[in-house]
Amino acid sequence: MAAAVATPVTPTELDTDRIEEENRGAAEAEEEVIQPQITGPVAGTRLSKLPLARIKALMKTDPDVSLASQESVFIIAKATELFVEMIAKDSLVYAQQGKRKTLQRKDLDNAIEAIDEFAFLEGTLD
Repeated sequence: MAAAVATPVTPTELDTDRIEEENRGAAEAEEEVIQPQITGPVAGTRLSKLPLARIKALMKTDPDVSLASQESVFIIAKATELFVEMIAKDSLVYAQQGKRKTLQRKDLDNAIEAIDEFAFLEGTLD
């Protein structure tokens, strides 16, 4: 069996230059990373834009609902947000056809009448 002999390795001038360049590149890459700015106490941590306590209170007004878990309240909140976003985007199409940037009641009426998914809302804005 051959014995391994340890010989000291001295870094050459090229090796030290390469190491310094790698360190500089890593430092520059760290500087380029953009950190998100948190402006408020709950900014970035809030998953729902709607007040969950108010949604829970609305859910409890239904006589069939005795208890509402946090998960169910959150899912109702997210579903509501997505619904509002969808009807707003569809109504925006009608506002843009009228060369306007602001949604009006007639835009919502047009979206409700034209899109089958909103058929359950017909007559609710009257």
